[in-house]
Amino acid sequence: MQNEFYLKSLILEDIPNHGTIHFICNSWVYNSKHYKTDRIFFANNTYLPSETPAPLVKYREEELKNVRGDGTGERKEWDRIYDYDVYNDLGDPDKGEKYARPVLGGSALPYPRRGRTGRGKTRKDPNSEKPSDFVYLPRDEAFGHLKSSDFLAYGIKSVAQDVLPVLTDAFDGNLLSLEFDNFAEVRKLYEGGVTLPTNFLSKITPIPIIKELFRTDGEQFLKYPPPKVMQVDKSAWMTDEEFARETIAGLNPNVIKIIEEFPLSSKLDTQAYGDHTCIITKEHLEPNLGGLTVEQAIQNKKLFILDHHDYLIPYLRKINANTTKTYATRTIFFLKNDGTLTPLAIELSKPHPQGEAYGPVSEVYVPSSEGVEAYIWLLAKAYVVVNDACYHQIISHWLNTHAVVEPFVIATNRHLSVVHPIYKLLFPHYRDTMNINSLARKSLVNADGIIEKTFLWGRYSLEMSAVIYKDWVFTDQALPNDLVKRGVAVKDPSAPHGVRLLIEDYPYASDGLEIWDAIKSWVEEYVSFYYKSDEELQKDPELQAWWKELVEVGHGDLKDKPWWQKMQTREELVEASATLIWIASALHAAVNFGQYPYGGLILNRPTISRRFMPEKGSPEYDALAKNPEKEFLKTITGKKETLIDLTIIEILSRHASDEFYLGQRDGGDYWTSDAGPLEAFKRFGKNLEEIEKKLIEKNNNETLRNRYGPAKMPYTLLYPSSEEGLTFRGIPNSISI
Repeated sequence: MQNEFYLKSLILEDIPNHGTIHFICNSWVYNSKHYKTDRIFFANNTYLPSETPAPLVKYREEELKNVRGDGTGERKEWDRIYDYDVYNDLGDPDKGEKYARPVLGGSALPYPRRGRTGRGKTRKDPNSEKPSDFVYLPRDEAFGHLKSSDFLAYGIKSVAQDVLPVLTDAFDGNLLSLEFDNFAEVRKLYEGGVTLPTNFLSKITPIPIIKELFRTDGEQFLKYPPPKVMQVDKSAWMTDEEFARETIAGLNPNVIKIIEEFPLSSKLDTQAYGDHTCIITKEHLEPNLGGLTVEQAIQNKKLFILDHHDYLIPYLRKINANTTKTYATRTIFFLKNDGTLTPLAIELSKPHPQGEAYGPVSEVYVPSSEGVEAYIWLLAKAYVVVNDACYHQIISHWLNTHAVVEPFVIATNRHLSVVHPIYKLLFPHYRDTMNINSLARKSLVNADGIIEKTFLWGRYSLEMSAVIYKDWVFTDQALPNDLVKRGVAVKDPSAPHGVRLLIEDYPYASDGLEIWDAIKSWVEEYVSFYYKSDEELQKDPELQAWWKELVEVGHGDLKDKPWWQKMQTREELVEASATLIWIASALHAAVNFGQYPYGGLILNRPTISRRFMPEKGSPEYDALAKNPEKEFLKTITGKKETLIDLTIIEILSRHASDEFYLGQRDGGDYWTSDAGPLEAFKRFGKNLEEIEKKLIEKNNNETLRNRYGPAKMPYTLLYPSSEEGLTFRGIPNSISI
């Protein structure tokens, strides 16, 4: 007998005085013996708590109580309970010290909360949760995809369980050489792929989603599609213009900041870490400022920095104690008259051999295009990109989208009834998020998982993200606020979107502002339909309980921060809801779906550095002069790590066939019975279609050089629509991969 079924929707027809009644259920239903109470489903009407018809009040309250649970016991597969826990399931201390990881969440290492599973604790550490094959998710979070084989997350599981061991065996058994010899060999990954004897391949049974990647029908094991960054020009990645362009139109386009003081200072404690004032001088910069002095360039808002220094310094010695060798980096860019950026200088800093209090040992590198110095400059840029790649994956992507949204999913389900208007507004933006996060904790961000294996920060990856979370500000995630905070835009009521970009041709920002405005207009219209006054919102017990718990528990380690909305006005609700929708949809799309198009060429986005910069007169410097490509490749991500990285980001950069994009909803026109919001939502969809046309026009405007750059890859990541697969475009409603 089947134990469960998925109830998508239910229609009751010919009901006296009502006609047809629609129930949008989207829920797994189990045998009644698994439930202590009856399952409750509501028709698609929308009510504020004060407007709930009297017979429904009891059911509304009962359903929320059921979903909250009592916070005890181990959760079972059929449970629908949402509750909070700290990140105490990343390590496995019982397997040994190598697998122990600190608990994230609490005063020492603050962190957003995850969904509670209630599993038992490990023997060696009573604070850590025991890993298990089954990881509880509230049942309706564990996707209702009709084609489960098409659910991309299965691909990640398959890589971790099947592909990694085969690759490890192949390298250990010398069937694959450990290093790439030259750039042509890297490019061969996209032309010929990786071959292995067929007996190796019998160990893998790839599922349909990754069958394009894994061939088991001959000797060809891995075959990668050519990443977009090399499709037109295989060497564009080496140019300074492409290196600079990717800070505003690449994979991590929201970190670059304006320079307002010189020399650049540090916020690190000088007693603990010594003097970390930047050693880049005017003499390094002024030869390439087009006749300006540094002061004039700063005054004219022409100097920008990609700063991967302060947060890395406290961990740098530990990172360099392993096989990885790297630097903290500061990179200064100049905004030229043609609207493009160019790098002027890179500072590389490593810990002082005598101890932290002596400050760093730093060197400055400037652009060079001839002889061995051209490759020294290429290496300097590679160290910067390694830092940027780690920051992108662990902070911009994992922390700032996946991790920070999970408490919203939990709080919304615990306190907002499914008939509450704000539940209906936010619900589409939560699809699959708890599921993919749970899978990430098991295979991607866990101890010795794929991220630790393939990114420089290694075992410190998530611990460092907790240190950086201390400075996370929810209100600054709203795009206009983020741009103003980084100094790349100024408030200007006369400008479209209320801010004026200082880098006018800033693809992520200019496209993002269009999407942000569309989201905010839709949310404003929706909220004003249900709340006619601020007082109504203040007296809404569900909404107030939702926000209070989100701040005090879900993001409880930051609960005393003054920037949280107080949730006393409709304006605050609009801003908070629009910011959340922005994070879950457009921000995640911007930092996720370009991973393979940019990072699939490991030369363009290396994730690890394994050697320090060769010094003049050393054997390494001579080797670089003789065989620059081989020495460059010995410095960046190794071959095995490259193959793992490419396999994972190829899956992460794809859209599933049953994805819902911004402006679309599951349930068609039946998600609410209120005509006003249905019409407003249709306008939102039309608005996004118009924006997409506008973005296509921008990409056809050849005067906007940052939109396509030397790699000739137009910036399409914020086009709202997409087909399935690897498309380099499309904004899904939610963080679903």
